[in-house]
Amino acid sequence: MELRIRNLSKSYGAVQALKDVSLTVGGGIFGLLGPNGAGKSTLMRILATLQEADAGEAALALEDTTIDMLRDKHSVRRVLGYLPQEFGLYPKVAAWRMLDHFAELKGVRRRAERNALVEALLHRTNLWEARHQRLGTFSGGTKQRFGIAQAMIGDPRLIIVDEPTAGLDPEERVRFHNLLSEIGERCIVILSTHIVGDVTDLCPAMAILHHGQLLVEGDPAALAAALRGRIWQASVPRAGLDEYREALPVLSSRLSAGRTLIRVLRDEPPGPDFESVSPEVEDVYFAAMRSAGAAAGGAASC
Repeated sequence: MELRIRNLSKSYGAVQALKDVSLTVGGGIFGLLGPNGAGKSTLMRILATLQEADAGEAALALEDTTIDMLRDKHSVRRVLGYLPQEFGLYPKVAAWRMLDHFAELKGVRRRAERNALVEALLHRTNLWEARHQRLGTFSGGTKQRFGIAQAMIGDPRLIIVDEPTAGLDPEERVRFHNLLSEIGERCIVILSTHIVGDVTDLCPAMAILHHGQLLVEGDPAALAAALRGRIWQASVPRAGLDEYREALPVLSSRLSAGRTLIRVLRDEPPGPDFESVSPEVEDVYFAAMRSAGAAAGGAASC
C-alpha cells in the first residue's frame, strides 16, 4: 500500500493553503506535523474527498488496484475511514445504535452482520461498557474513541485522523495512542497534529507543513539524529531570555525549577554555560519553523 501525492495546491482567494505539496506515504502511521493554519486540515479534507484541489495529483496504490483520489471519489470513500478534528453526533442516540446506523450507510445491509461488526468495534475501542450511553454524555476521550470506531467501519485501507488528541487528558491520550498503533499495523494511517509528542510516540515517518509548504520529510529518529552535536542547552534567568533570543538561534524555552531552560541550534558551543544534549523530534520541528521564518523574512526584505 502506498499513497502518492504530487504537486498538490489549493487556494482560498488570495490565501494559498497548499503550495505544490508532494509526499509519499507507506503503510503504518504517518505524522503530518505543523502549527494551526499550516494547511494540514486542507490537505486532509482533499484526501477525504470533501474539498477539491486546484492542481496536482493523489493516488492510493493498493494490492490489486490504484485509485485516483481526486477524480474517483466513490472508490476513495469505499476504502476510507475519516475522523475529522470536529465532528457532530446526535447527543441523544446510544453509541451502539449510531454505529449500527453508520454501518448500514456503509453498505452493511444484513442485521446479523451489522450486529457482529458493531460488537467487535465496541470491544476493540474499549466502548463496550458504554454502548448504551447517549453520545451527548461522552467525555472528550470517549468521543474520540467512538470517532475511531466509526472510521474503522468497512475495513478501510486509508484512515485519516485530524488533531485526534487535542484536549485529551494524559490517560486518554495514551489509550488513544495504543488504539492508533494497533490500527496502523493493517493500513495507512495519516495522523495530522500540532502536538510533537504524538508524532514522536507513534510515527515511523513524518512531514512538517508550514504555510502550505512542505518543510521536512523523513524518519523522525533520523531527522533528529542529523542534529546531533548541534543542540545546546542552558539554564538562564527568565529576565534575560530576550537577550539570548536576540544573540543566539534559540529553538525553544521552557520553565524548570523556577528557571528557564533554552535549547540552541549551533555548530559551536554558544557559551561556557551550555552543554551538548541529545536532539529530539521537537528540535527538528522548531529548527524547521525557524528556518522557514528566516527564509520568509529574507524574502520580505528583498
